[in-house]
Amino acid sequence: MELSELRERIDQIDHSLTDLIAQRLDVVAQVAEYKKAKGLPVLDSGRERDILNRVTAQAGEEYENALRLIYTQMFDISRSREAALMSGESGLARKMGEAVSKCRDKMTNRALVACQGTEGAYSQKICQRMFDYPTILYMRTFDDVFAAVEKGMCPYGILPIENSTAGSVTQVYDLMEKHHFHIVRSARQRIEHVLWGANGAAIEDIKEVVSHEQALRQCSGFFARHPSIKATPMENTARAAEYAASSGRRDLAAIASRECGQLYSLTALDRDVSDETNNYTRFICIARDMEMYRPANKISVMLRAEHRPGSLYRLLSYINVLGVNLTKLESRPMPGREFEFRFFFDLEGSLLDASVRSLMEQLASHSDQFTLLGNYEELK
Repeated sequence: MELSELRERIDQIDHSLTDLIAQRLDVVAQVAEYKKAKGLPVLDSGRERDILNRVTAQAGEEYENALRLIYTQMFDISRSREAALMSGESGLARKMGEAVSKCRDKMTNRALVACQGTEGAYSQKICQRMFDYPTILYMRTFDDVFAAVEKGMCPYGILPIENSTAGSVTQVYDLMEKHHFHIVRSARQRIEHVLWGANGAAIEDIKEVVSHEQALRQCSGFFARHPSIKATPMENTARAAEYAASSGRRDLAAIASRECGQLYSLTALDRDVSDETNNYTRFICIARDMEMYRPANKISVMLRAEHRPGSLYRLLSYINVLGVNLTKLESRPMPGREFEFRFFFDLEGSLLDASVRSLMEQLASHSDQFTLLGNYEELK
C-alpha cells in the first residue's frame, strides 16, 4: 500500500477510537452517578487490575506494554472525571473562585514589609522595586520573615528563592512546608558582587572573606584563584559588609552589593567577583492570604505525589496535555519519610482561565497533599 493509503487507514481507525473513547467517558459518568448514590469510592484497584490483565492478554506480548501505558492513562482520566462528578464544589475550587472574584488591577504601593538582613541587603533593593513607599522591618532569618507574615506582624514579606548561578535557596523551600503563606508577586534582581575591604587594603592583604553562603557559592571562581583565602558564611551580604567595616581588620573583606559597600564606607578591591556576569536572583513577595493582581501570569504549587510508580509522570502529563509551560520543578526530601519528596511546580498561566483552574483540581485530585501557593505577576 502507498503511504497515503496507510495514513487514510490510520485516520479511519482514529475516527473510530475517538467515538469509542467518548462513549467510554459517557459510561464513566453513569458509573460516577451510581457510585455517588451508593456511597462507593472512586478508586477500584481490583477492577483496574482485571482490565489491564484482560486487554494486555488480548493484545499479546508484542503490544502489552503499549496497552498498559494507554490504559493506565485512561484510568487516570476516568478517575478524575468520576471524582469531579461525585464531589460538590471542592475547597480548592472555592478558594480559586474567591481569588478570581477579588482579583484587582493594582497592588498597594505602601506597606510594612518584612525582609531578612539589614539596610543595604539585596532584599531591600527588591522591596523598593515591588513597593514605591515600603516601610521595611528587618528580620534576622528567613524563618522570621515567614513568621512575621503568618502571625500578622507584617502584611508582606520578601524572600530569595533561586539564583541563576547557585540554584535554589533550599532553606526557603524547606520552610515553605512549615508556614501558611501565599505568593503575591515575584521579581528578578541582577546581582553584582563586589569585594569590599578596609580603606587602604589590597587583595594581597586579604585572608578571610565574609558573605551570605549563596554569594560565596556565586563567587567560587574567585576562591579557586585565591585558595589561601578563607570563605566564611554570614546571615546576609549587608551584615557581612557591616561586620567588615566595624572589625578594623585589613585582612578581612566582604562580598556585597555596590550600594552596600558605599553605605559602610568600604573600599572596592574587585568590582566584579561573580562567576557569571548575568547573575540574577529571583525573589518572592508573600502574604498570609491569597491575593491576585492583573496580570497574574505565574502559578506556584506545592504537592506530594502519590507514593507509587509513575505518579509524578502522570502529574506532568496533565500539564502537558493542556499545553501549560512548566518553568520550574523543585524536589525536597520530606523529613522522617525515606525517599519521599515534596515537589514545587512553577507554571505559566492564570486562574482567570477556567481550563487552568481545572488543571489545578486535576493535580490536587492525584496528589496526596496539594497547596496552591499563588497566582501572581513576575517582574523582570
